[in-house]
Amino acid sequence: MPKRAILLLNLGSPDSPAVPDVKRYLREFLGDERVIDRPGSKLLRRLLVNGIIIPFRAKNSSHAYSTIWTAAGSPLVVTSQLTQAALQKRLTAPVELAMNYGRPAIPDALRRLAASGVEELLLFPQYPHYAMSSWETVVAKVHREAARLTPTLKVVCAPPFYADPDYIDALVTSARPFLDQPHDHLLFSYHSIPKRHLTKGDSSKAHCLVVPNCCDNCSPAHATCYQAQVTRTTRLFAQRAGLDPARWSLAFQSRIAGEPWLTPYTDFEYKRLAAEGRTRILVITPAFVTDCLETLEEIRVRGAEEFVEAGGKSFTHIPCLNDHPAFIDFLAKRTGEWLNHP
Repeated sequence: MPKRAILLLNLGSPDSPAVPDVKRYLREFLGDERVIDRPGSKLLRRLLVNGIIIPFRAKNSSHAYSTIWTAAGSPLVVTSQLTQAALQKRLTAPVELAMNYGRPAIPDALRRLAASGVEELLLFPQYPHYAMSSWETVVAKVHREAARLTPTLKVVCAPPFYADPDYIDALVTSARPFLDQPHDHLLFSYHSIPKRHLTKGDSSKAHCLVVPNCCDNCSPAHATCYQAQVTRTTRLFAQRAGLDPARWSLAFQSRIAGEPWLTPYTDFEYKRLAAEGRTRILVITPAFVTDCLETLEEIRVRGAEEFVEAGGKSFTHIPCLNDHPAFIDFLAKRTGEWLNHP
């Protein structure tokens, strides 16, 4: 058999919380045409990113990163490295890690793999759900860089695993100690995306946001529909965990002003739940497998503050899967199946 390897892929992080490093990271991240994809020329997009968004956002983002930074570095990168190391112990094939933005960089990982004689590579994006601005863009970048640097390397990709029974089991297993604590409500909070991305990804142009209850009606469009996939994950989790339908709900965080994004908004849900007397809530963030700025600062810190200000009493963020043994079991099983397939 040809020599095979695994490449775990995640979003990325600045090298430090310092403003220059954050600006550099934001320039790479927001300069991605699949992240900021507003119609117009590349010049106009660069002006928007470099002239408006970054100057106003860099200082606040730097402060936010500083509140979660650890002695070892970025929580996202450090935890991803722990996941890589844990998976490597379970496999004989090489396991590499790369970030779409920042370091460890995709080109460096590809060079190391090629130098070690790897001929076939399985990409395993650490995104359970398909989205143009996350799953699609990192996969496209690896294929682009591989064609440039290692053209003889055969690259295949694991699909989004939002409905994989073993993934759902891992998610429930990791959350169970928190679910067993007294609480009034469980809020599923997913990273939001512009509604425009749903219709853009629907090749039929006749299902997403067109058909009533489109996420509930089976369609080929669901293969690239973020909203349908997060809805599916939530319902499978609720079923597997035996949740009371009246005691959980779904919401979306991390929106940007300027156009309609997926709703309901997580911060609005804090106010609604507190007003309804649900003063002890759990929040789980299954769009992320690794805790990062959006979970640690936006949810665990600011979310708790916003909920208490709205009248809530107890706010608990359920950690992401991170390097939980159940998640490593899932990764080992899925990557092992590919490695052992002729």
